[in-house]
Amino acid sequence: MKIRYIYLMIFSLSLTLSFAQERTKDTIDDQVVNVVKPYTPTISDAFKIKDTPILNDSNTIKKKQVKYNIFSIPVASTFTPAKGKAANVDKAKFVKLYDNYASLGVGTYTTILGEIYLNHELSNTENVGGYFSHHSSQGGIEGLLLDDNFSKTGLNAHYSQKLRDFAWKIDAGFDLLTFNWYGLPQNFFGQTEANVIDPSHSFNSFNVGGKLKFDDAIINDGSVRFRRFGDNQDSGENRFIAKTSFDIPVQGEEINTEFYIDYIGGSFDSDYNGTAEINYGNVTFGLSPSYQLKQDDLTVNLGVRLVYLNDTEFNDNKFFIYPNIEASYRLVDEILIAYGGVKGELQQNSYYDFANENPFVSPTLFIAPTDQRYNGFIGLKGKLSNNVSYNVKGNYFSEEGKALYKANDAQTFATQDYQFGNSFGVVYDDVTTFSVAGELNIDVNRNFTLGLKGEYFNYTTDTQAEAWNLPDVTGSIFMDVQISEKWYAGASAFYVGERKDQQLLVGALVFPDPSPITLESYFDANAHLGYKINDQLSVFAKVNNMLNQDYERYLNFPVQGIQAIAGATYQFDF
Repeated sequence: MKIRYIYLMIFSLSLTLSFAQERTKDTIDDQVVNVVKPYTPTISDAFKIKDTPILNDSNTIKKKQVKYNIFSIPVASTFTPAKGKAANVDKAKFVKLYDNYASLGVGTYTTILGEIYLNHELSNTENVGGYFSHHSSQGGIEGLLLDDNFSKTGLNAHYSQKLRDFAWKIDAGFDLLTFNWYGLPQNFFGQTEANVIDPSHSFNSFNVGGKLKFDDAIINDGSVRFRRFGDNQDSGENRFIAKTSFDIPVQGEEINTEFYIDYIGGSFDSDYNGTAEINYGNVTFGLSPSYQLKQDDLTVNLGVRLVYLNDTEFNDNKFFIYPNIEASYRLVDEILIAYGGVKGELQQNSYYDFANENPFVSPTLFIAPTDQRYNGFIGLKGKLSNNVSYNVKGNYFSEEGKALYKANDAQTFATQDYQFGNSFGVVYDDVTTFSVAGELNIDVNRNFTLGLKGEYFNYTTDTQAEAWNLPDVTGSIFMDVQISEKWYAGASAFYVGERKDQQLLVGALVFPDPSPITLESYFDANAHLGYKINDQLSVFAKVNNMLNQDYERYLNFPVQGIQAIAGATYQFDF
């Protein structure tokens, strides 16, 4: 019986377990659980050998015991250390800067040189000032048949104000210049003709203008200028220039843009032959957008110049597109920088610019702009040290209608004072120019500065026989030295290579064009020395054309020989 009961209990228990497993499978899915225990390393105890090894070496040397005694001997010393004392620092002497100065000098050839500069601060934001200059000489060049005196006088006044968001300035000026057509060709004429010539030629100029500069605005700056220029031969010229620059935002970038308007209009009483009046005038509108791209050591300026020209005298309109591209790359930091680019522009010529560059021009010029189609350049620049910088550059110009000075024909039947071949006219030609230039500047602690510059030119003309009065080589050097606190000195020299010109004698007979005349190269050296008596008063001496060269700047126009000038400069406030 007991055995039955045991079998019955086992059978019932097995049925119960099987039924429970089936219900579990219906409600609970199978899952796998991985139990991971973190690794905890332990260090076992190390068993060290505690025995000292014994060397069984027959060559072992036994150490000897050394015994010594120290004898202490007292030494008498009289040295007493001095207490530390701070060194004195030499303070730079305070130098007062004055806002105004007046300078006057006199010299050979009855030369007078004077300058006055005034600047007064009305308030923290307002300034007013002026400038006056005068340079004249009574002449006296040997071998001339006509007077060679000259005079240049200028007067300018300005007012400026600085406000919160912008600053502005307005100024006006007047200039008076007097020169002489003294370059009478003595191979054609003599004293008889010179006695009937009045070579004086005077220029006068008045200008007024202003500037405006904004802070943190779309428009960066702007300027306007009006100039009236004329002479004592009934010539007159008006010119008005307005410029502005602004930034145009485009998709998070800024396009820097310049815009200008340039108007010029003038007239001459007669052409060189005295047959007709000359009138000229045009207005140009220019727009120059550019974008600057910077990446590491590379900087690229991508731009274009758009110019519209309206000739008001000939009712002719033209549109020009010029490249305005420039790039630079730092090869070795500030030591070696390569740069290059291609640019072009429409250059507005004027009677004012011609007369200031060559005061011996006749009042019979034809004024027209020059189309500088492109100027390609490439070069290297950098610093050899903190005090020495250099620049080497190559240029290639292509210019259409480039203005060239050329000696006027000498007329045997002349009726005007400038028709004896003693003046210059302007001719235009298509000229391509290749040049190589080099420059070196040294600046040592502001006590010594030295600069050297040189350039070689090669010209190709279209219709003219030569590129008249353009040199093949130019060079210059300047130096300033602060010798001591009181003494200072300086020197400069200029070299101009050979130039070409041509002059024709016109009379009852017609002569063939003569061969071009070569003007010799010249070297002009100058020096000055000054002494500072006190903070306000100093004296100076200048020597020009130290080598007493009698070279010709233009054909038949020699310059003054050695010239000496002495004077004083006074600085002050009021």
